[in-house]
Amino acid sequence: MTTGHSRVATLADVAARAGVSRATASRVLNGSSRIVAEDLRARVLAAAGEMGYVANTAAQAIVRGRSGSIGLLVGAIPDDYFNPIAVGVLGAAQRRQVMVTMAVSGDDHSKAAEIIAGFRAQRAKLLILSGSRRVDGDGSGKDLLAEGLAAFSAEGGRVVLIGTHDLPYDCVRVDDHEVGRLMVQRYLDLGYRDLTIFAGDRAAGTPGPRRTAGALEALREAGIELGSDRIIHSPFTRDGGYIAAGEFIRRGRPTKAVLCVADSIALGAMARLRESGIVLGSDVAISGVDDLVALRDVTPALTTVKLPWEEVGAKAFELGLDEGASQPREIVLHGHVITRESTPPA
Repeated sequence: MTTGHSRVATLADVAARAGVSRATASRVLNGSSRIVAEDLRARVLAAAGEMGYVANTAAQAIVRGRSGSIGLLVGAIPDDYFNPIAVGVLGAAQRRQVMVTMAVSGDDHSKAAEIIAGFRAQRAKLLILSGSRRVDGDGSGKDLLAEGLAAFSAEGGRVVLIGTHDLPYDCVRVDDHEVGRLMVQRYLDLGYRDLTIFAGDRAAGTPGPRRTAGALEALREAGIELGSDRIIHSPFTRDGGYIAAGEFIRRGRPTKAVLCVADSIALGAMARLRESGIVLGSDVAISGVDDLVALRDVTPALTTVKLPWEEVGAKAFELGLDEGASQPREIVLHGHVITRESTPPA
Protein backbone atom coordinates (compact mmCIF):
# COMPACT_ATOMS: atom_id res chain seq x y z
CA MET A 1 0.00 0.00 0.00
CA THR A 2 1.16 3.60 -0.60
CA THR A 3 0.21 6.92 1.02
CA GLY A 4 -1.26 8.26 -2.24
CA HIS A 5 -2.09 6.90 -5.65
CA SER A 6 1.54 6.16 -6.48
CA ARG A 7 3.85 7.62 -3.84
CA VAL A 8 5.88 5.08 -1.84
CA ALA A 9 5.53 5.33 1.93
CA THR A 10 8.50 6.98 3.63
CA LEU A 11 9.93 6.61 7.11
CA ALA A 12 8.34 9.95 8.03
CA ASP A 13 4.93 8.64 6.89
CA VAL A 14 5.27 5.56 9.09
CA ALA A 15 6.36 7.65 12.07
CA ALA A 16 3.40 9.99 11.65
CA ARG A 17 0.87 7.15 11.46
CA ALA A 18 2.40 5.39 14.48
CA GLY A 19 2.49 8.64 16.47
CA VAL A 20 6.21 8.40 17.20
CA SER A 21 9.30 10.38 16.26
CA ARG A 22 11.14 9.61 13.06
CA ALA A 23 14.14 8.55 15.14
CA THR A 24 12.05 5.96 17.00
CA ALA A 25 10.61 4.60 13.75
CA SER A 26 14.12 4.36 12.34
CA ARG A 27 15.38 2.42 15.36
CA VAL A 28 12.61 -0.14 14.92
CA LEU A 29 12.77 -0.52 11.14
CA ASN A 30 16.48 -0.08 10.48
CA GLY A 31 17.88 -2.50 13.04
CA SER A 32 19.34 -0.10 15.60
CA SER A 33 20.88 -1.63 18.72
CA ARG A 34 19.05 0.96 20.88
CA ILE A 35 16.08 -0.47 22.78
CA VAL A 36 12.57 0.74 21.90
CA ALA A 37 9.61 0.17 24.24
CA GLU A 38 7.57 -2.82 23.11
CA ASP A 39 4.32 -0.87 22.68
CA LEU A 40 6.06 1.71 20.48
CA ARG A 41 7.76 -1.02 18.52
CA ALA A 42 4.42 -2.74 17.90
CA ARG A 43 2.83 0.52 16.70
CA VAL A 44 5.68 1.20 14.27
CA LEU A 45 5.59 -2.30 12.83
CA ALA A 46 1.81 -2.17 12.46
CA ALA A 47 2.00 1.18 10.67
CA ALA A 48 4.78 -0.05 8.38
CA GLY A 49 2.71 -3.11 7.48
CA GLU A 50 -0.42 -1.08 6.78
CA MET A 51 1.47 1.35 4.56
CA GLY A 52 3.60 -1.22 2.75
CA TYR A 53 6.81 0.44 3.90
CA VAL A 54 10.04 -1.10 2.60
CA ALA A 55 13.40 0.01 4.01
CA ASN A 56 15.83 1.50 1.49
CA THR A 57 18.79 -0.80 2.06
CA ALA A 58 20.92 0.99 -0.52
CA ALA A 59 20.46 4.27 1.34
CA GLN A 60 21.21 2.54 4.64
CA ALA A 61 24.45 1.19 3.19
CA ILE A 62 25.50 4.71 2.15
CA VAL A 63 24.74 6.16 5.57
CA ARG A 64 26.20 3.30 7.62
CA GLY A 65 28.90 2.14 5.24
CA ARG A 66 27.23 -1.31 5.48
CA SER A 67 24.04 -2.86 4.19
CA GLY A 68 21.97 -5.07 6.49
CA SER A 69 22.56 -8.14 4.32
CA ILE A 70 24.10 -11.33 5.68
CA GLY A 71 26.04 -13.86 3.64
CA LEU A 72 26.38 -17.60 4.27
CA LEU A 73 29.14 -19.32 2.32
CA VAL A 74 29.01 -23.13 2.33
CA GLY A 75 30.83 -25.91 0.55
CA ALA A 76 28.01 -27.67 -1.29
CA ILE A 77 24.23 -27.93 -1.55
CA PRO A 78 22.79 -30.51 -1.20
CA ASP A 79 25.24 -31.85 1.34
CA ASP A 80 24.34 -33.77 4.49
CA TYR A 81 27.04 -31.99 6.49
CA PHE A 82 26.26 -28.42 5.48
CA ASN A 83 22.46 -28.62 5.26
CA PRO A 84 21.80 -28.73 9.03
CA ILE A 85 24.22 -25.83 9.53
CA ALA A 86 22.29 -23.82 6.94
CA VAL A 87 19.04 -24.75 8.68
CA GLY A 88 20.45 -23.41 11.95
CA VAL A 89 21.61 -20.13 10.39
CA LEU A 90 18.39 -19.59 8.47
CA GLY A 91 16.26 -20.42 11.51
CA ALA A 92 18.10 -17.85 13.62
CA ALA A 93 17.77 -15.30 10.81
CA GLN A 94 14.04 -15.94 10.54
CA ARG A 95 13.59 -15.30 14.24
CA ARG A 96 15.34 -11.96 13.74
CA GLN A 97 13.43 -11.28 10.52
CA VAL A 98 16.72 -10.95 8.63
CA MET A 99 17.41 -12.07 5.07
CA VAL A 100 20.41 -14.34 4.36
CA THR A 101 22.06 -14.84 0.98
CA MET A 102 23.58 -18.30 0.59
CA ALA A 103 26.42 -19.02 -1.84
CA VAL A 104 28.19 -22.28 -2.69
CA SER A 105 31.95 -22.49 -3.30
CA GLY A 106 32.67 -26.22 -3.38
CA ASP A 107 36.01 -27.04 -1.75
CA ASP A 108 37.98 -24.41 -3.68
CA HIS A 109 39.51 -21.45 -1.81
CA SER A 110 39.80 -19.46 -5.03
CA LYS A 111 36.07 -19.77 -5.74
CA ALA A 112 35.33 -18.85 -2.13
CA ALA A 113 37.49 -15.74 -2.51
CA GLU A 114 35.49 -14.69 -5.58
CA ILE A 115 32.22 -15.05 -3.63
CA ILE A 116 33.63 -13.04 -0.71
CA ALA A 117 34.50 -10.27 -3.17
CA GLY A 118 30.85 -10.28 -4.23
CA PHE A 119 29.69 -9.90 -0.64
CA ARG A 120 32.19 -7.04 -0.24
CA ALA A 121 30.64 -5.32 -3.24
CA GLN A 122 27.20 -5.65 -1.60
CA ARG A 123 28.61 -4.10 1.60
CA ALA A 124 27.26 -7.07 3.56
CA LYS A 125 27.09 -6.71 7.33
CA LEU A 126 28.06 -10.28 8.23
CA LEU A 127 29.65 -13.24 6.47
CA ILE A 128 29.39 -16.76 7.90
CA LEU A 129 31.87 -19.19 6.37
CA SER A 130 31.15 -22.90 6.85
CA GLY A 131 33.46 -25.81 6.22
CA SER A 132 36.99 -26.53 5.01
CA ARG A 133 38.18 -26.00 1.46
CA ARG A 134 40.96 -27.26 -0.75
CA VAL A 135 44.29 -25.47 -0.52
CA ASP A 136 46.26 -25.26 -3.76
CA GLY A 137 49.67 -26.92 -3.69
CA ASP A 138 51.46 -23.60 -3.29
CA GLY A 139 49.03 -22.39 -0.65
CA SER A 140 47.70 -19.68 -2.95
CA GLY A 141 44.08 -20.75 -2.55
CA LYS A 142 44.23 -20.33 1.20
CA ASP A 143 46.05 -17.00 0.79
CA LEU A 144 43.30 -15.70 -1.49
CA LEU A 145 40.64 -16.74 1.00
CA ALA A 146 42.46 -15.14 3.94
CA GLU A 147 43.07 -11.95 1.95
CA GLY A 148 39.41 -11.72 0.95
CA LEU A 149 38.22 -12.15 4.54
CA ALA A 150 40.79 -9.62 5.77
CA ALA A 151 39.56 -7.05 3.26
CA PHE A 152 35.91 -7.73 4.17
CA SER A 153 36.73 -7.29 7.87
CA ALA A 154 38.86 -4.18 7.33
CA GLU A 155 35.94 -2.52 5.54
CA GLY A 156 33.71 -3.01 8.56
CA GLY A 157 32.12 -6.40 7.86
CA ARG A 158 31.96 -9.09 10.51
CA VAL A 159 33.20 -12.65 9.93
CA VAL A 160 32.24 -15.84 11.75
CA LEU A 161 33.85 -19.18 10.86
CA ILE A 162 32.25 -22.58 11.38
CA GLY A 163 34.78 -25.34 11.93
CA THR A 164 38.43 -25.36 12.99
CA HIS A 165 40.48 -22.54 11.46
CA ASP A 166 43.69 -20.62 12.11
CA LEU A 167 42.23 -17.27 11.06
CA PRO A 168 41.62 -14.37 13.51
CA TYR A 169 37.82 -14.33 13.55
CA ASP A 170 35.00 -15.52 15.78
CA CYS A 171 34.52 -19.26 15.44
CA VAL A 172 31.93 -21.92 16.29
CA ARG A 173 33.00 -25.57 16.09
CA VAL A 174 32.43 -29.03 17.48
CA ASP A 175 35.15 -30.84 19.41
CA ASP A 176 36.23 -33.33 16.74
CA HIS A 177 39.04 -34.76 18.86
CA GLU A 178 36.53 -35.60 21.58
CA VAL A 179 34.26 -37.18 18.96
CA GLY A 180 36.86 -39.85 18.18
CA ARG A 181 37.40 -40.54 21.85
CA LEU A 182 33.67 -40.92 22.51
CA MET A 183 33.18 -43.46 19.76
CA VAL A 184 36.18 -45.57 20.82
CA GLN A 185 34.98 -45.58 24.42
CA ARG A 186 31.60 -46.87 23.31
CA TYR A 187 33.25 -49.68 21.34
CA LEU A 188 35.37 -50.57 24.36
CA ASP A 189 32.26 -50.61 26.56
CA LEU A 190 30.65 -53.02 24.09
CA GLY A 191 33.64 -55.35 24.34
CA TYR A 192 35.51 -54.55 21.11
CA ARG A 193 39.30 -54.31 21.35
CA ASP A 194 40.39 -54.38 17.71
CA LEU A 195 39.05 -51.75 15.31
CA THR A 196 39.56 -50.54 11.79
CA ILE A 197 39.14 -46.80 11.23
CA PHE A 198 37.78 -45.45 7.95
CA ALA A 199 39.56 -42.13 8.43
CA GLY A 200 38.49 -40.03 5.45
CA ASP A 201 41.18 -38.00 3.72
CA ARG A 202 44.37 -36.62 5.23
CA ALA A 203 43.65 -32.93 4.54
CA ALA A 204 44.38 -30.89 7.65
CA GLY A 205 41.28 -28.74 7.24
CA THR A 206 38.81 -31.63 7.35
CA PRO A 207 37.42 -33.25 10.53
CA GLY A 208 38.77 -36.72 9.71
CA PRO A 209 42.34 -36.31 11.00
CA ARG A 210 41.16 -34.77 14.29
CA ARG A 211 38.55 -37.47 14.87
CA THR A 212 41.09 -40.17 14.02
CA ALA A 213 43.63 -38.64 16.40
CA GLY A 214 41.09 -38.64 19.22
CA ALA A 215 40.22 -42.28 18.53
CA LEU A 216 43.87 -43.36 18.53
CA GLU A 217 44.51 -41.48 21.77
CA ALA A 218 41.61 -43.23 23.50
CA LEU A 219 42.84 -46.61 22.26
CA ARG A 220 46.38 -45.96 23.52
CA GLU A 221 45.01 -45.01 26.93
CA ALA A 222 43.28 -48.41 26.94
CA GLY A 223 46.59 -50.11 26.14
CA ILE A 224 45.74 -50.73 22.47
CA GLU A 225 48.10 -49.71 19.67
CA LEU A 226 46.43 -49.63 16.27
CA GLY A 227 48.71 -50.54 13.37
CA SER A 228 48.74 -48.53 10.15
CA ASP A 229 46.96 -51.44 8.43
CA ARG A 230 43.95 -50.67 10.63
CA ILE A 231 43.56 -47.13 9.23
CA ILE A 232 42.11 -46.71 5.74
CA HIS A 233 42.06 -43.30 4.07
CA SER A 234 39.63 -42.29 1.33
CA PRO A 235 37.62 -39.20 0.31
CA PHE A 236 35.41 -37.70 3.03
CA THR A 237 32.25 -38.72 1.15
CA ARG A 238 29.82 -41.57 0.64
CA ASP A 239 31.87 -42.72 -2.37
CA GLY A 240 34.94 -42.56 -0.16
CA GLY A 241 33.28 -44.93 2.29
CA TYR A 242 32.46 -47.32 -0.55
CA ILE A 243 36.14 -47.30 -1.58
CA ALA A 244 37.37 -47.78 2.00
CA ALA A 245 35.07 -50.77 2.49
CA GLY A 246 36.40 -52.32 -0.71
CA GLU A 247 39.94 -52.01 0.65
CA PHE A 248 38.80 -53.44 3.99
CA ILE A 249 37.43 -56.49 2.18
CA ARG A 250 40.62 -56.81 0.10
CA ARG A 251 42.63 -56.91 3.33
CA GLY A 252 40.60 -59.89 4.49
CA ARG A 253 38.29 -58.04 6.91
CA PRO A 254 40.99 -57.84 9.60
CA THR A 255 38.59 -56.71 12.36
CA LYS A 256 34.96 -57.18 13.36
CA ALA A 257 34.41 -53.49 14.07
CA VAL A 258 34.72 -50.42 11.85
CA LEU A 259 34.73 -46.83 13.07
CA CYS A 260 33.86 -44.36 10.29
CA VAL A 261 34.77 -40.72 10.99
CA ALA A 262 31.57 -39.52 9.28
CA ASP A 263 28.09 -40.87 8.59
CA SER A 264 28.55 -40.16 4.87
CA ILE A 265 31.56 -42.50 4.87
CA ALA A 266 29.59 -45.09 6.86
CA LEU A 267 26.70 -45.02 4.39
CA GLY A 268 28.98 -45.80 1.46
CA ALA A 269 30.82 -48.45 3.45
CA MET A 270 27.56 -50.18 4.43
CA ALA A 271 26.49 -50.38 0.80
CA ARG A 272 29.80 -51.98 -0.25
CA LEU A 273 29.88 -54.44 2.66
CA ARG A 274 26.29 -55.47 2.00
CA GLU A 275 27.12 -56.12 -1.66
CA SER A 276 29.75 -58.61 -0.51
CA GLY A 277 27.24 -60.57 1.57
CA ILE A 278 28.54 -59.25 4.88
CA VAL A 279 25.82 -59.05 7.55
CA LEU A 280 26.14 -55.65 9.18
CA GLY A 281 25.89 -55.66 12.94
CA SER A 282 26.65 -59.38 12.98
CA ASP A 283 29.70 -60.10 10.80
CA VAL A 284 30.94 -56.53 11.15
CA ALA A 285 29.93 -53.78 13.58
CA ILE A 286 30.01 -50.28 12.12
CA SER A 287 29.51 -46.71 13.35
CA GLY A 288 29.58 -43.14 12.06
CA VAL A 289 29.61 -39.53 13.20
CA ASP A 290 27.06 -36.70 12.73
CA ASP A 291 23.62 -38.41 13.03
CA LEU A 292 22.47 -37.34 9.57
CA VAL A 293 18.78 -37.27 8.72
CA ALA A 294 19.54 -39.89 6.04
CA LEU A 295 20.20 -42.45 8.80
CA ARG A 296 16.46 -42.80 9.35
CA ASP A 297 16.32 -44.96 6.21
CA VAL A 298 19.35 -47.16 7.00
CA THR A 299 19.18 -50.81 8.07
CA PRO A 300 20.53 -51.78 10.49
CA ALA A 301 20.18 -48.47 12.33
CA LEU A 302 23.63 -46.88 12.54
CA THR A 303 25.40 -46.13 15.79
CA THR A 304 26.78 -42.59 15.60
CA VAL A 305 28.00 -39.56 17.49
CA LYS A 306 25.22 -36.99 17.30
CA LEU A 307 26.60 -33.52 16.62
CA PRO A 308 24.53 -30.34 17.16
CA TRP A 309 24.92 -28.85 13.66
CA GLU A 310 21.75 -26.76 13.72
CA GLU A 311 22.84 -25.25 17.02
CA VAL A 312 26.26 -24.55 15.49
CA GLY A 313 24.61 -22.58 12.69
CA ALA A 314 22.33 -20.66 15.04
CA LYS A 315 25.17 -19.76 17.40
CA ALA A 316 27.33 -18.59 14.49
CA PHE A 317 24.54 -16.24 13.40
CA GLU A 318 23.99 -14.83 16.90
CA LEU A 319 27.74 -14.47 17.48
CA GLY A 320 28.02 -12.50 14.26
CA LEU A 321 25.40 -9.99 15.40
CA ASP A 322 27.05 -9.55 18.82
CA GLU A 323 29.59 -6.78 18.32
CA GLY A 324 30.63 -6.47 21.94
CA ALA A 325 33.98 -8.29 21.92
CA SER A 326 37.35 -6.79 20.96
CA GLN A 327 39.08 -10.18 20.52
CA PRO A 328 38.09 -13.24 18.45
CA ARG A 329 35.83 -15.61 20.37
CA GLU A 330 35.40 -19.37 20.06
CA ILE A 331 32.35 -21.44 20.95
CA VAL A 332 32.96 -25.21 21.19
CA LEU A 333 30.00 -27.59 21.17
CA HIS A 334 30.01 -31.28 22.01
CA GLY A 335 28.42 -34.47 20.74
CA HIS A 336 27.16 -37.66 22.35
CA VAL A 337 26.99 -41.28 21.22
CA ILE A 338 23.72 -42.86 20.15
CA THR A 339 24.03 -46.66 20.19
CA ARG A 340 21.94 -48.50 17.61
CA GLU A 341 21.67 -51.93 15.98
CA SER A 342 24.86 -51.68 13.91
CA THR A 343 27.05 -52.16 17.01
CA PRO A 344 25.77 -55.02 19.18
CA PRO A 345 27.90 -56.19 22.11
CA ALA A 346 31.00 -58.05 20.90
